[in-house]
Amino acid sequence: MLNIGILGSGGIAATMAKTIGQMDSVNGYAVASRDLAKALAFSKKWNIQKAYGSYEEMLQDPNVDLVYVATPHSHHYTYARLSLEHGKHVLCEKAFTVNAKQAEALFALAEEKKLLITEALWPRYMPMRHIIEDVMKSGIVGQPTMLTANFSCRICDVPRMKEPELAGGALLDLGVYPLNFAAMYFGSDPISVSGAATLTEKGMDAQETVLLRYADGRMALVIASMIGLGQNKGIISCEKGMLEIDNLTNPRVLKVYDDSWRLIATHNAPACISGYEYEVEACAHAIANGELECPQMSHEETLRIMRIMDELRRQFGVKHPAQIEAV
Repeated sequence: MLNIGILGSGGIAATMAKTIGQMDSVNGYAVASRDLAKALAFSKKWNIQKAYGSYEEMLQDPNVDLVYVATPHSHHYTYARLSLEHGKHVLCEKAFTVNAKQAEALFALAEEKKLLITEALWPRYMPMRHIIEDVMKSGIVGQPTMLTANFSCRICDVPRMKEPELAGGALLDLGVYPLNFAAMYFGSDPISVSGAATLTEKGMDAQETVLLRYADGRMALVIASMIGLGQNKGIISCEKGMLEIDNLTNPRVLKVYDDSWRLIATHNAPACISGYEYEVEACAHAIANGELECPQMSHEETLRIMRIMDELRRQFGVKHPAQIEAV
């Protein structure tokens, strides 16, 4: 059974721990925090066997097979690299890194050490992805022409969102979801990427709109904001109707409409623990087969999205401290 070590003890780490605790195929073996008391409390609450007061100490434990990196994304590169250097497979939260150079470096190191590393962008691994793809391929609403995706919520006072030292801004934390939504259903090779953003006093992107144009004329409009509430919904407009996906981060319901806006079909996602289990299962399967990446979120796909976000940050004029961007 795969022993998982959770690096970090925040909210997203708790969701993963709760999920793993209900899975039969993996074991919640260890948790590490920079505060031993937090790690001990976390391990007790979620029935984790080992608690460590430093990340390095957990990574030295030979029984840890897979490390789930759950720190702010400003430090994903540092701790994913450290995990690989200690011979651990890695499941790293989104955004995978701060920039594409960091992602390239991690993939090269993982290849050198023959270790799996993948990005924990959970909608990529979920069954609903295949349901949506099957409906699109069925032709029931014709060819897709336009896609809109919005993930906006007011979390601008959360430190990781507003501080340059934590690689703040809406794009890396929120915008990565609608960008991946567009990539999953329209492809990750747009012929042009353009965007505009509102910046905070500290120079982080508070909100943005992004237009992706494709060679065949399709277009995708991506919206993300940390200062206002949005629908967290995806719409795929087609020649003979449209698809409405209720939630970009954890899609549960797909509604299909005809060209008169009449609801003609509803597809529900299978019951699940939290949705996180799918990415864990994908890692376990890949590791068992000696694979170094998960097909649901390939290295190349992560790099394409990171390069798009690099270009958008360039257009926005968003810069983080040099040490956060460094490889």
